Amino acid sequence: MSLYAYFQGKIVPLEDAKLPIMTHALHYGMGVFEGIRCNYNQEEDQIYIFRSIEHFQRLVRSGHIIKIKVALSPTQMTDIALDIIRRSGLHQDMYLRPLAYKSTPAVANLKAHTLDDDLLMFAVPLGDYLDPNKGIHCQTSSWRRTDDLSIPGRAKVTGNYVNSIMAKTEAVEAGFDEAIMLTHDGHVAEGSGENIFLLVNNRLITPAGSDNVLDGITKNTIIELAKKELALETVERTVDRSEIYLADECFLSGTAAHLTPVTRMDHRAIGSGSIGPLTKKLQQLYFDVVRGRNKKYIDWCTPVFTAKAARVWPLPAVSPSSDRGDAA
Repeated sequence: MSLYAYFQGKIVPLEDAKLPIMTHALHYGMGVFEGIRCNYNQEEDQIYIFRSIEHFQRLVRSGHIIKIKVALSPTQMTDIALDIIRRSGLHQDMYLRPLAYKSTPAVANLKAHTLDDDLLMFAVPLGDYLDPNKGIHCQTSSWRRTDDLSIPGRAKVTGNYVNSIMAKTEAVEAGFDEAIMLTHDGHVAEGSGENIFLLVNNRLITPAGSDNVLDGITKNTIIELAKKELALETVERTVDRSEIYLADECFLSGTAAHLTPVTRMDHRAIGSGSIGPLTKKLQQLYFDVVRGRNKKYIDWCTPVFTAKAARVWPLPAVSPSSDRGDAA
């Protein structure tokens, strides 16, 4: 197996992509990243990158928040991703990781505007992050979700994921599958790397963006699919911890987690204690969409294997402004 990376303006074998130990991002967490699923469709022998433009748009927005400039456009970054995956020769589920970071080899420098920016990207095989075929058991974390006035949750900042790692580690060491974090005032925020949904009285409920949650692309996908395909409305509002215990159904959503059912929370069964019928319907709908089986939503999926000739890297730096916009 040969894996490749886009590194310092060119595509190289993954093992050759190495950062100097003085790289600023390594010491201070000054990077923003995305996780992008590349889903294998066995019937078509095709890999589909799911909503790549929206992911790269969010990367640009995350960088803007913490003063990291992404020089390439989302379209150019998608082309790089296609090249990386094609070169691997793999025909399986992949996980794409772009990272924009402060590349200056400097310590004792906390002035973001004085530091250089760079972009790297690689793709590796990845199966299930959480088991989508069984209900998982979640724990309310003792670690509170980082507040927007500390490190903005709507930006995928590398340093902020210490918060998620502490919560996830605590939960798994205590025998749970995943952690649910609360805001500083005790309202439900999100999982360690996922948004959370409740089904209550035939309506989906999910925490509002003002509760320090990531504006999830998978979350927005599910909201749209639920409305268009199941005539199910989603309400985004503040959610209390005890509402999870009383929900009819519950699930997590995220690029890595896909749509994962939650059947227990803090040693309490949710609903019947098994995967709910609405969760099952949404999950099947979601998997058909991301693997390119539902052609109604094929515009969300970028096929990797086409007759299009591979591009030659590096690309010239361009302004990303023409491709910036909100994720759908």
